[in-house]
Amino acid sequence: MRRADRLMALIQVLRDGALHKAADLAKATDVSLRTIYRDMETLAASGVPIEGARGIGYRVTAAITLPPLNLTMTEVEALHIGLLAVGQNADDELSAAAKSLAKKLDAVMPEDRSRAPKGHTFAVYPFADAARGFQYLPMIRQAIRTRQKLRLTLADTEQTVRPLQLDYWGRLWTCVVWNELTRDFAELRVDQISALAVLPSLFVDEAGKSLADFNAR
Repeated sequence: MRRADRLMALIQVLRDGALHKAADLAKATDVSLRTIYRDMETLAASGVPIEGARGIGYRVTAAITLPPLNLTMTEVEALHIGLLAVGQNADDELSAAAKSLAKKLDAVMPEDRSRAPKGHTFAVYPFADAARGFQYLPMIRQAIRTRQKLRLTLADTEQTVRPLQLDYWGRLWTCVVWNELTRDFAELRVDQISALAVLPSLFVDEAGKSLADFNAR
């Protein structure tokens, strides 16, 4: 069972308000006690109202009424941009709520994908810093659809790329590109982009430069 699915399964078990022993939760999800302890810590840190301790048991102390959601990549993108806007709001209560919701989102996102790059989670990454990258997501997505090249600035280096695919790893957004300068594929962290311009020049699939070629590699 994927960790995201297991966390959701644990919430479904705990939402009845009864006290559940860690051993029973471990048996129900087919994992070790150590894993259950880590999962409880993750859920609590994500804002789920969990009460309990090792050797005693765990229970949810408040109602959880939202059903599981299956989000598309575009919906996750919209949610992130919305959270960033609210997170920088002058209203302290709304800002805190946005950051709490971001932690909950981060807790249930996949964490075991083989190509997932290392980096800060969305929830703990400074909202202002993250916003500088997320503002480019709509332009990147549109350029992928219209097959337009992009001129990017990363680490003070300007490069022209063919955007091929956006990915979200439960930690950060990346974009698979064909880099015209290095003549090779790259996965760029969107949060590291400091400037972006959509170029008028279009591109077509060429042997060795397409998303299919990247996936085959």
